[in-house]
Amino acid sequence: MTESGKKPRNWSGKVTRESHALDLEEGVFTWKDPKKIARSLKRSAEASTRRKAEPFRSAMSMLVFYINRAGKNLPEEQKAVLQQAKEELRRLYGRS
Repeated sequence: MTESGKKPRNWSGKVTRESHALDLEEGVFTWKDPKKIARSLKRSAEASTRRKAEPFRSAMSMLVFYINRAGKNLPEEQKAVLQQAKEELRRLYGRS
């Protein structure tokens, strides 16, 4: 909390940097290859001993969280890459 009693506005950045559920590779959401992003998220989710959900849900949740939190600050080109990473993640886990 700040002196005014309000929560700081940058909590989502902290969650992305310091997630306790997944150990993410540095800069994973800035990569330009959706397959590489999906494979990295899959590895992180499957290696995690702290996640509460199944690996697919944990990986997809972190990706969706990042897309939603970046919002209007996320360039359209990178948003498209991350949307493709969602499809690739589904493919890697055999979900359509």
